[in-house]
Amino acid sequence: MSSHSRRLLLLAPLALAACTGLPQPFRGRPGAVARRLRVPPGYRIAVPNSTQLLLTDADSASLSRALAEGLVANEVPAVAGPALPLDWQLAVVAERQGVQVVPRYALRDADGRALGMLVGQPVPARDWAEGGAALHERIAGEVAPQLATLVGRIDAQRRTGDEAASGSGPPVLRLLPVRGAPGDGNRSLTARMRDSLAGLGFRVQEEAEGAQFAVQGEVTVVPSGRGLQRVEIVWIVSRRDGEDLGRVLQLNEVPSGTLAGLWGDVAYVVAEEASTGVRDVVFNAGGFPGAAGAQAAPSASPATGPAATPAAAR
Repeated sequence: MSSHSRRLLLLAPLALAACTGLPQPFRGRPGAVARRLRVPPGYRIAVPNSTQLLLTDADSASLSRALAEGLVANEVPAVAGPALPLDWQLAVVAERQGVQVVPRYALRDADGRALGMLVGQPVPARDWAEGGAALHERIAGEVAPQLATLVGRIDAQRRTGDEAASGSGPPVLRLLPVRGAPGDGNRSLTARMRDSLAGLGFRVQEEAEGAQFAVQGEVTVVPSGRGLQRVEIVWIVSRRDGEDLGRVLQLNEVPSGTLAGLWGDVAYVVAEEASTGVRDVVFNAGGFPGAAGAQAAPSASPATGPAATPAAAR
């Protein structure tokens, strides 16, 4: 037999295999998770103009457009402007911290439920005020990949019900009842703090099981002379491994007896301000999706208000 004939005989089985096909048990039968994840995104992100950006209306609209374009460039369906009834929303606010401005991004679903948040890179306050498309495109270019990762994780979790598929879910926080407040302060502060923390993306619960972080509020009221009382509220943030991550301290003086009854709006203002301090402590500890590898956000600057002046420690 010639060498040419032998080559033809060796090639024949290979040709037959190519015609009949080898066993391919997974062809056309992706796993259950794969089938769900290959479906096109079932959401769109709306980036409405924000009135809390310390910017002009024109610059606010420019930043919204840049963020939407950045998300689209990262394969996230997005649009600048008002949300349609089923759109997710990216709410953006800016906080002045000394000579810098820190943008914060909160993602919510169509029902207004918090899905996650990110803290952006600080920007010099002068540059922020001057604005301009070039600055907004740079800001969007920095944060859009992180937002896309966060959105992808959230979407994967919603489709599969598996937090492992999403990388991580919202941080689970145990909120203990506030102690030491006069009047109805313990009840009011606990309730308002629960609402404020949930609005910032935490999953808040009363039990310890499954919680990654814990917050305990303690109130001290002492006379300070001249018919005034000194009110000190400390929010202690700890982690499951026993690490004391930080404390948010609020101090103020009020006329004696002011807080002996109903706290009302005072509890709301205290919780709104304190919850941002708690959020920053947890974020700095890597507790939010997207926090790992991101620059730690500076602690909130002292806020002025009728009820409290918070400052996050450590």
